[in-house]
This record gives sequence, structure tokens and C-alpha cells, in this order.
Amino acid sequence: MNEQHFNTVIKPKSGWFDLHLKEVFAYRDLIFLFVKRNFVSKYKQTVLGPAWAIIQPLLTTVVFTLVFGNIAGLAPDSVPSFVFYLSGTVLWTYFSNCLTQTANTFVANSATMGKVYFPRLVMPISTVFSELISLAIQYVFLIIFLVYYAAAKQGVQPNLWMLMTPLIVLQLAMLSLGCGIIISALTTKYRDLAMLVGFGTQLWMYASPIAYDMFRFTAFAPGGKWHALYMCNPISPIVNLFRYAYLGTGAIEWKYYFIGWGITLALLFIGIVLFSRVEKTFMDTV
Repeated sequence: MNEQHFNTVIKPKSGWFDLHLKEVFAYRDLIFLFVKRNFVSKYKQTVLGPAWAIIQPLLTTVVFTLVFGNIAGLAPDSVPSFVFYLSGTVLWTYFSNCLTQTANTFVANSATMGKVYFPRLVMPISTVFSELISLAIQYVFLIIFLVYYAAAKQGVQPNLWMLMTPLIVLQLAMLSLGCGIIISALTTKYRDLAMLVGFGTQLWMYASPIAYDMFRFTAFAPGGKWHALYMCNPISPIVNLFRYAYLGTGAIEWKYYFIGWGITLALLFIGIVLFSRVEKTFMDTV
């Protein structure tokens, strides 16, 4: 009898670490199709279209500049408040969008997932990639202001640490993906978590140096009482590194930066394992 050979064999996953990540890579074409779908559907039937990728962080930056910078005086004196807040807002907008959309993966795509087979991890990965397009638009917007302030000699001092930008974006993508898929795995059973994602994201933002300069707080200064705990938030060293690279303000604390990488990798690993475990039965609970 002739043996039959199959290109694809679908079989049940039995263990916690039965992840089949090679299969996700094999579906890379589908990932890019989802990226296109996500970006087009996001701005479909809008008057301004992709311009919203600039308008949203711009309005946030203006509010932060007026409230936290001018009124509360929480921005550094060495650089213009506007570009200081814009640099943090660009990073946070990418992270928060990836996190909230990834956290809703199973619920938002249950109809598609219930009809056709593909590695479910393709969905959150495509979300992370599609948000990179908006990030690129905002990044160009930031560079324009940096060039202006640098030419006007208003304290902006970009340096060679800007070469670490791809690594910064990679860490943000991995961190948002890890946290998002953990939440998405849990929301299949506990829908209350979906209601708390937006609120939790806002709290996380205020626990990160987005709306203020952490070094203006004496309690958060190097050697301060709460400094170590604050810097264990993986977003904090990322934002500080980015601002130091593009604005020349603040400081790089490598110890906490590498701790942040460790936390990021741990969350991503836990998320992938949990996601892989839940995807087998999510149609029974969603």
C-alpha cells in the first residue's frame, strides 16, 4: 500500500508547552493579510483617515503640556514641554493600543475563529504589526518637531542612543503582546476583566513617566525610597531610554532596563503558554 504524505497535519494539543510556534511562522502570509485588514478597517469611513494617527497623540500631548507641564510644573526645565510629552505619548499610544486590542482577541474574532482553522496566535501578532504603521506615522511627526527644536537650540540634544529605537519598539511590542494575550486568555472565562482593561491601562500610564518627569520627584530620584520599585515597571526604563536618546534629558539606568527585559520575556512566555492552553476550548466559553 502506498504511503500518503500530507503537508499539514492538524492534531490536538495535549500539554501546556505544546505551542507549535513553527506553524505560526508558516502562516506569516496570513499575518500580513490581517495587518492590512486591521489598518484598513480602523480608518474606513473616516473623513480624516490615517491623519487620526497624528491627531490623537497630538491632542493628548497638548493636554499634558498645559495641565502637567505648565500648570503642575512636572516637565523638566532642560527641554520644551511639548516635545517631552510628545516623545512619551508616541510610545504609550503604541503600547496601549496593542494591549487593549490584543486583550480583546478571542471576543472580537470569535466568528472568524469558529469557521476556519489557523494558529490563533496569528491574530494578536497581526495586531502588533498593524499598530506599527500608526507608530511610524507618529514617529515621523516627532522627528519633525525634534529637528525644529534642535535647530532652534532649545535644549534638545539627540545622540547615538537613537540607534536603539528598533530594540525599544521590539520590547514594547513583546510586552504589549505578552500582557494582552494573558488578559485575552483569562477573559474567555472571566468577562469582568474586559471591563477593567481600559481602566487598568490608564492606571498603568500614570504609574509610568508619561505625564511627568520622574526625576523631578525627590522620592523617585536615584537612591530614593520608591525608586527601585517604580523602575521595576518595565515601561519606565523604556521611556527614560527613549527620551535620553532623542532629547538628551534624564538618565539611562541599565540595571533596571535589563530587569525590564527579563519581566517582558517572562510575561510573553506566560502569555503564549496560557493562550495556547485556552485556545483549545475558547469556543465553548466565548
